[in-house]
Amino acid sequence: MSRFLISIILSLILASCQNPPSTTIEKTINSVTGSVSIDSLGLTLIHEHMLVDFIGADSISPDRWNRDSVVIKVLPFLLEVKKYGVRTILDCTPSFLAKDPLLLQELSKKSGIQILTNTGYYGAVGGKYLPKHAYSESAEELSVRWIAEFENGIENTGIKPGFIKISVNEADTLSEMDQKLVRAAGLTHQKTGLTIASHTGTWKTAAQEVKILQTMGVEPSGFVWVHAQNELDFNTYREAAEMGVWISLDGIGWAVDPYMDRLLFAKEFGFLDQILISHDAGWYDPAKPGGGEFQPFTNIFDKLKPELNSKGFTEEDWNLLLIENPKIAFKNR
Repeated sequence: MSRFLISIILSLILASCQNPPSTTIEKTINSVTGSVSIDSLGLTLIHEHMLVDFIGADSISPDRWNRDSVVIKVLPFLLEVKKYGVRTILDCTPSFLAKDPLLLQELSKKSGIQILTNTGYYGAVGGKYLPKHAYSESAEELSVRWIAEFENGIENTGIKPGFIKISVNEADTLSEMDQKLVRAAGLTHQKTGLTIASHTGTWKTAAQEVKILQTMGVEPSGFVWVHAQNELDFNTYREAAEMGVWISLDGIGWAVDPYMDRLLFAKEFGFLDQILISHDAGWYDPAKPGGGEFQPFTNIFDKLKPELNSKGFTEEDWNLLLIENPKIAFKNR
């Protein structure tokens, strides 16, 4: 081989070492204003509500609320919490409970806060919020509907979900319907990578959901145990955390004291990195005059944080709970 060819080959090798091809793929997630970088979520509240209508799936209709009136009522509360550094909110209002992606999009644009909406169905309260087809369709058929929302957008809005939201009824043995919803969520997760957040309650019920998902090949890290504050045996938190389940303590908008001991326990036993916190606050209720009394999204910052700081919580702990954990929990898998 000539010296000339050797020189060219060495130059190419050197160039490739100095400028290696990029293999980094930016992780994204769907917000109501479009796909955004998962790293852009910043300080995140993972369970809040802008609008909820409890009338039931058989009577729900967008005619029951005026979008402009909801915006006027809700926007000041978003601007208020934005002052605390909140950049992203997951709106957990499910289908047939007044999920309104266009309303969320308008609130997001006017507030500057990124908002994520969801796909899935809400089975709790004895199925009051389930559409008729949920009873006749299989888990596979339901998942086709939810996957279509991820691929094409919700209804005709073009707005795509950023996570799956389901709910089940507390039971020693999950009902056939609730098991079907869990399986449908698992199938949707496998196709889309969306995290499953399930309104549950105690670990007795959540563990059944996790088992169904594991049987399907879905890792526990793809599951958020919603309303885990209802669990009284703190040791079950350790069991769930060791499995990789995300433990969501999300009623802080209504009380602070029940969360103090749970969060101190998680810190003491080293699983704060599996905890998610939020308020489950809001919301505009069309059945009440003027939308009813709106619960602010600020208790974490005004009440919980000072109390826990006095007991040894650090900014590193808060960054874990409000920035790092949400980003890891809700990234597409």
